[in-house]
Amino acid sequence: MSSDTERPVTVRTSERGAATRGALLDAAREIFVTRGFADAGVIDVVSRAGASVGSLYHHFSGKADLYLTLFEEFQGRQTQRTKQAVQAARGDGETDPMRLFISGARAYLEGCFDERELAALFLRGDGPPGFEVIMRDRMRQWARRNAALFEEDKGPLVIVVTGALAAAVSEVVLSQDVAAARKFSEEVLAIIGQIPRP
Repeated sequence: MSSDTERPVTVRTSERGAATRGALLDAAREIFVTRGFADAGVIDVVSRAGASVGSLYHHFSGKADLYLTLFEEFQGRQTQRTKQAVQAARGDGETDPMRLFISGARAYLEGCFDERELAALFLRGDGPPGFEVIMRDRMRQWARRNAALFEEDKGPLVIVVTGALAAAVSEVVLSQDVAAARKFSEEVLAIIGQIPRP
C-alpha cells in the first residue's frame, strides 16, 4: 500500500479514538456527578459511553484516571479563563495588581458557575485516593500564579487573597441557590478588593 492510502485510515482511526475518548469522559462526568466517584463503576461509564471496557483501558488507566483527566481539563479551562481576563484587563490599561487579581478571580468564579456540577464534584471530597494531595498542590500552584500579579507583595497578601477566593469558590459551587451564590461571589470580590496591601 502507498502512504497516500494509509494516511486517511490513520486519520480516521485517530478521529474515532478521539471520539471514543471524548464519549468516555462525557459518560464519566455524568456518572461521577450523579453517583459520586466511589459509587461509580467502570461498567457504568462504558455502558453510558457506548464503548467497551477495552477501549476505556486503551485511553485511561482506570476510573481514577478518568476523574483526574476531568479535573485537569477543568483546571486547564479555568486557567485559560483567568489568563484571558487578566490579559483583557491589562489590555484596557489596568496595572493595579489587586484589580488584575479581581479580574482573574471573577473569571474563575464565572467558570465555576458555567461548570457548576463538575466544580462541585471536585470539592465534595469524593475523589480517588490521594486526590486531596493533588488539590493542595494545585492550591500552591494557584498561589504562585497569583504572586506573579502582585510582584513585590508576594508574602501573606497572596495567601490571604488566594485563601479567601478558594473559600468563596467552595461556598459558591456548593450553594443550592445560584442567584444568592452569584451575589455572594460579587460581595467576596468587593471585600477582597478592599484588603490593604502592606
